Amino acid sequence: MKLSLLIPFVFIFAVGGLAQESKPVGVEDIYLARDNGKGQAGDAATVFRTTDIPIFCVVKLDNSDSRVTVKMNLVAENVPGVKADTSVVSTTYTTKSGENRVNFDGRPYGKWTAGKYRADIFIDGKLSRNLSFEIKEASSTSSGIKAFQPPKRTSRVTGKPTKNPYVQSTAGVINP
Repeated sequence: MKLSLLIPFVFIFAVGGLAQESKPVGVEDIYLARDNGKGQAGDAATVFRTTDIPIFCVVKLDNSDSRVTVKMNLVAENVPGVKADTSVVSTTYTTKSGENRVNFDGRPYGKWTAGKYRADIFIDGKLSRNLSFEIKEASSTSSGIKAFQPPKRTSRVTGKPTKNPYVQSTAGVINP
């Protein structure tokens, strides 16, 4: 009789112990970043240029004990020529035991299209967070200089402006 009463208690404690071991994995931090110049995610950013390729999404998990599937969707929210809420990049990664950071990167064919986007992050199929960001047109000028204009030259003889064949006036980008 005593053994029959003991078996249910052992079963309850065993199931309770298993439930405590499999803590659901959550997100500690998520951020978007540009390339740091070495092919890795740099500092966090929310505004990018059409030439920022790739754009990184870093997901830091709060637990590395269990395997989880992390999915990233980059979604066009307000982008000219693209239907609102269209997924433009989607990728998935399943962590291994001991991994608590997932690095995604998104890259278009060619350049990004300027507009407003968001990154939706899913953990095991459930939406965890989303991050809104903007991609702006790449600047067509450097350091705010719009065009280079050579100094005006005048003829010593006539006093009228002259053309100097050795100085050219060009409009556009001046590379640093």
